[in-house]
Amino acid sequence: MSVKSATLDAVAPRPPSASRAAIRLLGRLLGEVIREQHGQRAYEQIEDIRRQSVGDYRDGMADSGLGARLARLSLPDMILLIRAFSIFSQLANIADDHLARRELQLHETEALQALEDHPLDPAKVKAFLDNAQISPVITAHPTEVRRKSILDRELAVAEHLQAYERRSLRTADRADLEARMKREIRTLWQTRMLRPARIQVTDEIDNATSVFARTFLTEIPAFNRVMSRVLGITAPLPPFMTLGSWVGGDRDGNPFVGAESLTYAVTHQSEIVLDHYLEQVHELGAELSLSEELVKVSNALTELADGDGHSSAHKADEPYRRALTRVYARLAATRRDLLDRLPARLPRGDEPGYGQASAFAADLDVIADSLTQNGDADLAQGRLLDLREAVGAFGFHMAVMDLRQNSDVHERAVAELLAQAGVVEDYVALDEAGRRKVLLTELASPRPLRSPYRSYSDETLRELSIVDAAARLRGLFGDATIANYVISKAASVSDMLEVAILLKEAGLFTPGDEPRCGMRISPLFETIDDLRASAEIMTDWFDLPLAKSVLATQGNLQEAMIGYSDSNKDGGYVTSTIEIRAAIARLVALGQARGVTMRFFHGRGGAVGRGGGSSFEAIQALPGGAVAAGVRITEQGEVVSSKYGYPDVGRANLETLAAATLLADFNHAPDAADTEDGGALLAALSAGAYSAYRDLVYGTPGFETYFRQSTPLPEISELKIGSRPPSRTASTKIEDLRAIPWVFSWSQARVMLPGWYGVGSAVASLADKGGVAALKDLYQGSAFFRTTLSNMEMVLAKSNLRIARQYADLVEDRALADAVFARISAEWTATRDAVLAITGQPYLLAHDPRLEESVRLRLPYIDGLNLLQVDLIRRRRRGEESDDVRNGVHMSINGVSAGLRNSG
Repeated sequence: MSVKSATLDAVAPRPPSASRAAIRLLGRLLGEVIREQHGQRAYEQIEDIRRQSVGDYRDGMADSGLGARLARLSLPDMILLIRAFSIFSQLANIADDHLARRELQLHETEALQALEDHPLDPAKVKAFLDNAQISPVITAHPTEVRRKSILDRELAVAEHLQAYERRSLRTADRADLEARMKREIRTLWQTRMLRPARIQVTDEIDNATSVFARTFLTEIPAFNRVMSRVLGITAPLPPFMTLGSWVGGDRDGNPFVGAESLTYAVTHQSEIVLDHYLEQVHELGAELSLSEELVKVSNALTELADGDGHSSAHKADEPYRRALTRVYARLAATRRDLLDRLPARLPRGDEPGYGQASAFAADLDVIADSLTQNGDADLAQGRLLDLREAVGAFGFHMAVMDLRQNSDVHERAVAELLAQAGVVEDYVALDEAGRRKVLLTELASPRPLRSPYRSYSDETLRELSIVDAAARLRGLFGDATIANYVISKAASVSDMLEVAILLKEAGLFTPGDEPRCGMRISPLFETIDDLRASAEIMTDWFDLPLAKSVLATQGNLQEAMIGYSDSNKDGGYVTSTIEIRAAIARLVALGQARGVTMRFFHGRGGAVGRGGGSSFEAIQALPGGAVAAGVRITEQGEVVSSKYGYPDVGRANLETLAAATLLADFNHAPDAADTEDGGALLAALSAGAYSAYRDLVYGTPGFETYFRQSTPLPEISELKIGSRPPSRTASTKIEDLRAIPWVFSWSQARVMLPGWYGVGSAVASLADKGGVAALKDLYQGSAFFRTTLSNMEMVLAKSNLRIARQYADLVEDRALADAVFARISAEWTATRDAVLAITGQPYLLAHDPRLEESVRLRLPYIDGLNLLQVDLIRRRRRGEESDDVRNGVHMSINGVSAGLRNSG
């Protein structure tokens, strides 16, 4: 099959949709800005190239000479075109999001509709939520290439577009809003796309907390109200929806994260949430002007109000205002106690601070109960209810922080502590049984290992300092502030015991007849081998008397994290997906047999090659029992801004997580993947895909060279988009490269290899097991398999082998380039054909016209950016080291990423 038919004909045209009107409006305004800023000639050149690129796609032309034309542009014209196509892609994203937001305003989300279509018993749901936690966990993984300044301008354009679409607007108001959008687009056009210096950990914390403040503070309380209505629960919902964060606590491979960044993250989050509470209490004081001459109040409210000796005489008959004046003073004192400074709006008089958030919540309960008991129940709703819900969800810390570190680092730190304490000279040389014996002995002893009279390496001191900081911060802000310790590369019980040793040194693990651990120890299983061994590892863990005792104090709840990114890089998309599901099923069964409830923490990225795709479908497709205690899911990079950048969209995504979890637990549908035949078929598919993927990536001589030269990996590594280095070590091996640059690089080169490679070969190998016919039957009966193929189909639709061939031509060894690309091309065609045959579609994304149109509308712009990127990379690698060439490459990476949306 020709490259043309494999890349263009696979996505068929569709009729225009409502999103086009918004795209045309924003595109017109961008064109006006370009004309006014750079003149008619520049505008006409950009517009002519745009028309040619769009026309190529419309007419199904593989190459009308666009690439040659772009190569003839002067360098300044190239840079201008890159900026124009990149910003248009960003504006197209705004238009897509606008349409989705407009539908949210008119209709309930599909997730909520699904809940209403499958009514659940309110009492049973309430009991489930009492013991469940559902949590999006925000991370600082570097896949968001846009600066915060760019994101802020995009948000402003989006808000003006929302207002513009209101039908009630007068013509003059529309003109004014157009002018406002144009001003924002002009500012966007003139704002630097690239960061001049690498982002710091504190910048990542500030970026994350800006999303926390903009969306989560207000939308989790609003979400709770919606869920109460939909679920038919009249009593207050338990705070099952919580916000999590790794930003400032994830040390795995990041030498810049430590005790200082953890402290900064916690205190900055606390400042935001306390200031929010203070503002809400102040506003409540203005609203609740009820006079005791006209209403009755409870004795508890009277006691709370009479404790205030600082209110104005004008409030003498206004008990709610007096009570809130006192609450404000106590909250202000809490801010002073925790952050060493009072708020800008000073309190009236001195009060002791709240020792914990529950005391603050109790005072708010007094106010709400008094209103309810005395005929003013509706006044207890609104702002007061939102504030009470917020306190339940956020405490004084806002986001629940996790700590994470690589097991290798723990091993070295514990080995040094043991050697310096004279316990064992060479811990690392011990086998697993020997390690467990030493560690369990130490965990039974109250004696600390570290001594002020000993010297330790910088690495060990860093590990000790962060657990010390965690203990101190938990003491100040509450135990929920830092609740989980995640172990990367967990491959044994000793890996978990080593963390307990470090926690013991900070007082977070207490030995004794009933040992206790202040934090949950969560192993992260992230390679294919680790996933396969996970049940055996956890069996040994559950068999330890120490683990049984610790879990008994933690509600017999064990969390395990599942790594989608590294397992994908290790074994390919299909194998990773199938092995993850099998591992979860085994762990659920193990937990049920041992009387332990398993909660899974899904380490998913934005790209399909890192576990991306629909959260609703992914949760629904999990094995039975996998959400019995809720679910935690990482939200990373560009996904954070797309899911939670707009408050209303953020709430819809919270609704999606909750609805999917409830339906997966209460209405879990049988899945053909769990039958003997279905499981065997998936195992065979996994084995075939694994063999093909491993043979290409790890078994092909020169593949590492091909990868590094046929993708913009070196250029991506130069981007200043994250504080963390792209590799865990100085090694150039693919095994040591992080999953993010691995996936990001293939996405930029439009190969998308991690999201599909090996499937075509695997399907062909199943001829003796029914082949496509058997897989079609499985597709009909398995939500898991349908979701797997749906995600892969999106990746295939965004790939482009004609563009990928241009990147392959960057490889210096022509024979290597031709040989590897031929394999990739043949496998792409086989995989595409297999997907269409199994799903019964005439072309990719035929079942999802909106997504198909969204992809199709932006592909001409992405392709142009790719062609410019290849040309500039070639110049640079040949020695043309000008700032314009370097910046042009980096800007094109930004633009391609914006167009693809979930690329990293």
